[in-house]
Amino acid sequence: MANRLFPEWHPQDAIQLTWPRPDSDWSGFLERIEATLEAMVVAIVRYQHVMIGVADSETRHRLGETFRHLGVPESRLHLHVVAADDSWCRDHGPIAVERHGHPVLLDFAFTGWGGKFPADRDNAITRTLAEQGAYRAPVETHAMVLEGGAIDTDGLGTLLTTEACLLNPNRNPGLSREAVETELHQLMGIERVLWLRHGHLEGDDTDSHVDTLARFCDPQTIAYVRCDDRDDPHYSALQAMEQEIQEFRQADGMPYHLVPLPWPRACRDPEDGHRLPATYANFLIINGAVLVPTYGDAADSQALATLGSAFPDRDIVPIDCRSAIRQHGSLHCLTMQLPRGSLTASSAIEE
Repeated sequence: MANRLFPEWHPQDAIQLTWPRPDSDWSGFLERIEATLEAMVVAIVRYQHVMIGVADSETRHRLGETFRHLGVPESRLHLHVVAADDSWCRDHGPIAVERHGHPVLLDFAFTGWGGKFPADRDNAITRTLAEQGAYRAPVETHAMVLEGGAIDTDGLGTLLTTEACLLNPNRNPGLSREAVETELHQLMGIERVLWLRHGHLEGDDTDSHVDTLARFCDPQTIAYVRCDDRDDPHYSALQAMEQEIQEFRQADGMPYHLVPLPWPRACRDPEDGHRLPATYANFLIINGAVLVPTYGDAADSQALATLGSAFPDRDIVPIDCRSAIRQHGSLHCLTMQLPRGSLTASSAIEE
């Protein structure tokens, strides 16, 4: 195939983040979300580099000092001043494909999840970073609206996604299912699409991003959220989603190995009590480790053990995401992986 969408477990140069602005929706608990992001960076730099987009030179200097005191090697931290609306790098960051053995970063249109929130600055982040020379890999801009959290791949031509997001008229109203599949084939080398018709989380602003529901752990394994509480309003939809996943088949016709993830108790906003979309499917695969969101819930330990069995050769690193979930996203949503060969020569991973 001309293009191949990298799976998340492909060797990485770095994880990309976008640091929250003080005047953003995070303003009411900025110190808490910054503490979460700091914990993520400290964990990630044990394995690879981190690239962070920051609002201004003052923030760049402050973070440089903070991470120096936290023991983060300067050589593994890359801070770039770039304007942003929000911090959900999974959805405004570049999506990497392999072309002729080298990474290419695809810059899709980001519209704030179908026009729900301001996104003009977020939509320009990848191009701005490319103009600054942050990437070694070439960047291509495409008109299709697509967020990284909406898709997951086995790296072998199969894509996992949801109808509620990719076929939503608030994204690409002129594209039919067949047209979407054609675009995915041409741009990413996708040969098969596994469409989920069911599954949602209350408090989710993304129209059911698949990275909140079901994820590939390797080409033969899918981890997914399962709700066993018949009194929970998610029960019927997630039971239907589980049945769909059980019916999915690999390209060779074999069933997938399925890893059900535990269901945390209802996580609610401390101010007005609305339900937040806490999910253990929002884990992040990096070089040698898997970062797992936790929520101060009794199910946290079970989620860590379950994902440990799915990734026996990687460290399992818990990250408290109770601050992140207050803005209706979690760990994976805050990050975007950059595969090996993406960064500038001066940012290359030390071997």
